[in-house]
Amino acid sequence: MALGAAHAAAASQHYPHAALYVVATPIGNLADISLRALHLLQLADAVACEDSRHTQALLRAYGIDKAPAQLLAVHQHNEAQAAQAVIERLARGERVAYASDAGTPGISDPGARLVAAVREAGLAVVPLPGPSSVTTALSVAGAMGDDGAFVFAGFLPAKTGERDAAVARLAQEARTVVLLEAPHRIELLAHSLALLAQRPVTVARELTKQFEEVATLPCAQLPAWLAADAQRTRGEFALVLHAAPEAPQADDGLRVLKLLLQELPVKSAVKLAAEITGGSRNELYQAALALKAGSHEADSS
Repeated sequence: MALGAAHAAAASQHYPHAALYVVATPIGNLADISLRALHLLQLADAVACEDSRHTQALLRAYGIDKAPAQLLAVHQHNEAQAAQAVIERLARGERVAYASDAGTPGISDPGARLVAAVREAGLAVVPLPGPSSVTTALSVAGAMGDDGAFVFAGFLPAKTGERDAAVARLAQEARTVVLLEAPHRIELLAHSLALLAQRPVTVARELTKQFEEVATLPCAQLPAWLAADAQRTRGEFALVLHAAPEAPQADDGLRVLKLLLQELPVKSAVKLAAEITGGSRNELYQAALALKAGSHEADSS
């Protein structure tokens, strides 16, 4: 039935040969596929995909059957080399679709190198829009500032120091920021984002799936929110840092400094606190020494 509706809605359009079709696929809910995507996936001579097993299962869920030879593996480890196999097919006049495991290819997923290589070869690339965790999260966050702008930061570095430095840079970004994170790193990211104190963040977990959860809270409360329910650390995450038009308050430097000193040496804590809040590095350094001295006195008493 779905394929029949797709054919009725999309078959009258022109689908040129020798073109790469970038196809967005559902991020969790199979019903979110577009009719044009279904028609093109059925029409394509070959489907390049991040994981052929995943894509084969997806196609069969819609009643589309492709032979194994029609599925081409194009993932982050072989994208540059696999692009040449796609180009060879396009040069023979084939229609090739590209689908990552979920969402829109090339957005924190493989696909960008493939598209660049196809364009450099002088061949056509056609977008088929559809699901994206980025725009889905933004649509329910209510986080956009008056300028309507946002920054897509994707996945922050896995190493603690590099991640904290990235968060410090984000603290200076007044526009809305979208982040992505995997379940095994979400608690570490939450700990780093807590340094942004009262800046609101919308956490979108398992978007479009059965156990979808969306919550907005201050960054400082994010670690506790995750810890309150073991289920909350499961699934894929999109996080939206709300626009921050107001300048940091005068006491933000000391509060952020105290948090950083729990995890970092004095010099590193002072440097990051100054970057996050815009405070004086000299004043923060003196405050750090006073805090450390007070801590030692308390321990010895």
